[in-house]
Amino acid sequence: MAASLQLNFKPLKPRLLHAKPASKTAPKFSSIRCSAATPSKSYTLTLLPGDGIGPEVISVAKNALQLVGSLEGIEFKFKEMPMGGAALDLTGVPLPEETLSAAKESDAVLLGAIGGYKWDNNEKHLKPETGLLQLRAGLQVFANLRPATVLPQLVDASTLKKEVAEGVDLMVVRELTGGIYFGKPRGFGKNENGEETGFNTEVYAANEIDRIARVAFETARKRRGKLCSVDKANVLERRVDEECDGGGGRRRRRGKRTMVVAEKKRTENNANMLTFSVIEWLVLQTQCGEGDVCIHFMLFLIFPIGQSTTNVNLLIECAALLCDNGQASMLWRKIVTNIASEFPDVELSHMYVDNAAMQLVRNPKQFDTIVTNNIFGDILSDEASMITGSIGMLPSASLGASGPGLFEPIHGSAPDIAGQDKANPLATVLSAAMLLKYGLGEEKAAQRIEAAVLDALDRGYRTGDIYSTGLKLVGCKEMGEEVLKSIDSKVAAAV
Repeated sequence: MAASLQLNFKPLKPRLLHAKPASKTAPKFSSIRCSAATPSKSYTLTLLPGDGIGPEVISVAKNALQLVGSLEGIEFKFKEMPMGGAALDLTGVPLPEETLSAAKESDAVLLGAIGGYKWDNNEKHLKPETGLLQLRAGLQVFANLRPATVLPQLVDASTLKKEVAEGVDLMVVRELTGGIYFGKPRGFGKNENGEETGFNTEVYAANEIDRIARVAFETARKRRGKLCSVDKANVLERRVDEECDGGGGRRRRRGKRTMVVAEKKRTENNANMLTFSVIEWLVLQTQCGEGDVCIHFMLFLIFPIGQSTTNVNLLIECAALLCDNGQASMLWRKIVTNIASEFPDVELSHMYVDNAAMQLVRNPKQFDTIVTNNIFGDILSDEASMITGSIGMLPSASLGASGPGLFEPIHGSAPDIAGQDKANPLATVLSAAMLLKYGLGEEKAAQRIEAAVLDALDRGYRTGDIYSTGLKLVGCKEMGEEVLKSIDSKVAAAV
C-alpha cells in the first residue's frame, strides 16, 4: 500500500498449500517466460488456495504472475500453504502455525477462497472462516480496499439499468480487524426466562477509527477527492437522572455502561413482540449509582397501556448489540469529522448505512470512496459487486501499517461449482494485480495484468457468470489462457 497511499505498508510473503504444481499440464507460454531477461528483482509470495474454487482460481493467477514477472524482470518464489477447510482436513485447525509464519515471512499473500458445506456444522473455532479472521489479525491488516468498477465490456451484465450502472467507479475502504467480528464479550447464554440468547459486541477504539479514516482520506485524495463515511449514528440517546423501574422492573449490570434499544413500533399480530429492523430507534438509559447501570423501559412509549411486559427481559438481551453499534457509530462519525480538517482537498460526507445500501442501487455514480466499519463494509462491498455484473470480477487488498499485505477476491468458495471448470478467475487475477501495485510497488506489472483482463473481455471471452448471448462462453482454465495471451500481447505491453 506504500506505493498507493504513501503509508508505511510492506507486503507479505505467500506460501503453497502443497508442493504439487498448480496445473498438471505444461504452461502454454513456457517459451515466453524463458525468453525474459535475467530477473533483477525477487519476491516471495505465499499462496493460500483454500477451498472450493480457490485452487482453480489461484492456479490461473499464479500463471499470470509468472508470465508478467518474466516480461518485467521479476522473479517470484511461490509457497503454497493450507488454510481453511483444507487445513482442517490436513491438520485439524483452520490456520496452522506454519501457514501463518510463512505468510508473515513473505512479501505478499494471495488467497483463493475458504469455506464449504462440509465444515458448516463445526464448532466456531474449527470453522474455515475463523482461520481467515485469525490470518487478518495475525498479519495486522486493518484496511481492506475493495474497488467496484463497471467495465464498459460488462455494463450489460449488471442487474441495474445501463444508464444507472454505466460509469460506476467506486472504492470501499473497510475496517477489517475491529468491530463486531472481534469485539468482546461475545457468546451464548440464557436470559431470566431461561431462553437461550446469543450476543456480540460492536466496539471500536479511537486509534482504530483514526487509522482507517486516514487510509480512506488518502485513497480519496488519489481518486476523485470525495469521501463518504457510512455509519449508523442516528441513535437518540437520553440520560435520566433519577432511577425508574418503568413499570416493568429493572436490571443492573456492574462495571459496564449499558444501554437499551427498542423499536417504537409494535407488530400487528402480537403487542408483546418487537421487531428489529433498520429504522428509527429509541435509546433509554438510567444511571443508578456509581459503578451500576440500570437498564429499564419506559413501557408507555412501546406498548399501549395495560399490555403485558413478559418480553421485556428478552428485548433487553437482544438490544445490547444494537445500542453498542449506535455508540460506536457516534464515535466513528466524531473522529472522521475531526480528521477531515487535515484533508481540505477531500470533500467529506456522511451517510447512514441503510440509506447507503439504498443509494448504491439507486445512484451508485454519486460515490467515489466509501469508508465504513467491518460489518457494514462486508455487506456494502458485496452489494456493490453486483452492480459490476458479478462478484467474480472484484478483487481486494488488505493492508496494515507494516508487514505483508493480504490479497483476495471477494467471492466465496462456491462449492456448488468447485472442480467443474466453471469459476470466474478474473477477480483473483485482478487481486494479483493489486498485490503487484499495493503490495510490491510494481505498477507497470500490475498495469499489464489489468490491461490483459480488459483485452480478454474485449475479445469476447466470458465465464458463465458474466456471459451474454453472442459472446464466447469459456471455463476457468480457458479464460486464464486468454488472459495469458493478452499479457504477452502488444495491447498489454503498451500500457
